[in-house]
Amino acid sequence: MPITVAALRETAAGERRVAITPEVAKKLRGKDVRVLLERGAGAAAGFPDDTYADVEFADADSVLAQADVFACVLPPDDSVWPRLREGAVVVGQLRPYGAAARIEAMGKRRLTAFSLELLPRTTRAQAMDVLSSQAAVAGYRAMLIAAEASPKFFPMLTTAAGTIRPSRVLVIGAGVAGLQAIATARRLGAQTEGYDVRPETREQVESLGAKFIELGVSAAGSGGYARELTAEERQAQQQALAEHLKSVDVIVTTAAVPGRPSPKIVTRTMVDGMKPGALIVDLAAEGGGNCELTQPGQRVEHQGVVILGPLNLPAGAPLHASEMIARNVYNFVELLIQGGTLAPDFNDELVAKSCVTRDGQAQFQG
Repeated sequence: MPITVAALRETAAGERRVAITPEVAKKLRGKDVRVLLERGAGAAAGFPDDTYADVEFADADSVLAQADVFACVLPPDDSVWPRLREGAVVVGQLRPYGAAARIEAMGKRRLTAFSLELLPRTTRAQAMDVLSSQAAVAGYRAMLIAAEASPKFFPMLTTAAGTIRPSRVLVIGAGVAGLQAIATARRLGAQTEGYDVRPETREQVESLGAKFIELGVSAAGSGGYARELTAEERQAQQQALAEHLKSVDVIVTTAAVPGRPSPKIVTRTMVDGMKPGALIVDLAAEGGGNCELTQPGQRVEHQGVVILGPLNLPAGAPLHASEMIARNVYNFVELLIQGGTLAPDFNDELVAKSCVTRDGQAQFQG
């Protein structure tokens, strides 16, 4: 019997992506893998059932009972775990940090579960890196949200009523999301600046045509993330940043590390010093926000400054976001299949480090 790779319609609030797209389904079928989907699984992402070739459809209970590999974008409803076939493999963004009950439920069903957020940030893992692929979507959409919410035009405009000066946009954090936000701001015509405590990002920021802001603090870390600042470094950063923000029209903050609270970079005092009409879009809202005034999922106005804390931005561009994450899932599933059978190699660091449960035992503590 061929391996069955399956997916359901996502159940998280506002989630429109799907873990298996028609493109990936075709690739799986080319490897003699059976693809089984819940009816309508891809509809919200722009992939109705008739766009899938040589794929079987069934109701959710039948899909879960037959799945050898269950793929998901985000963790499904808790009712899914006991309905999965015992011993099945789960692959997706499982959000394992602080999710002891979820991990226990998967363990009780003897599921072998892989959370793709835990993949090491290595060259070999890039094709499976869901954090990077979805951060690119988030950075792009964050700047579009900023352009719509700002009371100013982004580009310079020459009109019969005079010249409109371009908005001054600052992106804090030059990871994948930050660099995509910078590139988008540049395309929209804004005067764009980028800042990161990792000095090695200067070249990337400048390659996009933006100005790199020097605040006199360097905090290069490991794994592609910045190390935590000392109290003295934080104070120096905040003093320099507070002065700089007084002339900025739009700030997009992107500094986040999975499983940790988002670092507080923009303080209430800094916001007090910003000009009325300024806007902050905080991409780190899910972890509490980079701005002290951010409320996840909410719009806050403070002395004429608007702070937005959008959540799950990739779900707002579901077609392309699904294509990217489905490719990530497919590339990881390829690692698990050897000679037509499911045979994860736990000597492979990509397999071992992303595993959260195995044969009923928790492999992740966090």
